[in-house]
Amino acid sequence: MTAATITSVVVDDVVPDEPPMRAPDGPNRLWQWGIRLLVLVATGVVWQLLTTHDVVLWARFDTIPSLTDVAQAFWSALGTEQYYLDLGQSLIRIGSGFTVAVLVGIPVGIALGRSRAARLTAGTLTEVLRPIPAIALVPVAILVLPTDEAGMVFITFAAAFFPILVATRHAVRALPTIWEDSVRTMGGTRRDVVVRVILPGIAPGVFSGLSVGVGVAWICLISAEMISGRLGVGYRTWQAYTVVDYPQVFVGMLTIGVLGAVTSGLIELIGRRVTRWLPRGQEQR
Repeated sequence: MTAATITSVVVDDVVPDEPPMRAPDGPNRLWQWGIRLLVLVATGVVWQLLTTHDVVLWARFDTIPSLTDVAQAFWSALGTEQYYLDLGQSLIRIGSGFTVAVLVGIPVGIALGRSRAARLTAGTLTEVLRPIPAIALVPVAILVLPTDEAGMVFITFAAAFFPILVATRHAVRALPTIWEDSVRTMGGTRRDVVVRVILPGIAPGVFSGLSVGVGVAWICLISAEMISGRLGVGYRTWQAYTVVDYPQVFVGMLTIGVLGAVTSGLIELIGRRVTRWLPRGQEQR
């Protein structure tokens, strides 16, 4: 038996290729989706009652549009070309910035988790820059980058980069050293360690960072669009506010919420597929 074969056997014992058998949970999933739908409906009913009756408590609900007004504005927006142009522009920006953040953040995070030299150099720099809010970099992006579009992509990248970096670094540090020692003892190469131990082992932590990163990226992108954008959901929401079109303001807010939920849910779905070898209880699915 060769060293490479032994390495494969050892690591396969740590990270099984086949997922464990699970009992079907169709009724359980249906029940969970029913609860989610009920929460949304209840929230909508409360919103409608508070706004149509002009309730004034600790907050003034007589100044915001009702749910039916927002629904009508949403339906009208769906019939316009401008809505889809803004939607597409925001998706392009978030996709570009987030993709670059993934391609840079994961390798740098692995390096910081494994290399003392990387921690002393790049790690020092990232720890100084990490507390700076990404939206505070807007003036710098305007001064340094050639176009506003490049600046907004950069803001999106900066917002997603640090959550991904930190999650990856912590995931690498949390790996049991016995996994790597086993591979090296059996003659595994550095590539074997990275491909068969590190990448599968850090996947759960990395996808947690990706989920957080995409949420922060949406927050900062919308803020950047409000400041210097010419298209996008954030820009259109701010424009609606300036002309006192409050139903359209809520249309923008709801669009942002849906986009954030969909992208975050998509990342979590991919993460569950990639880490299907992990043991999970029925309540986690």
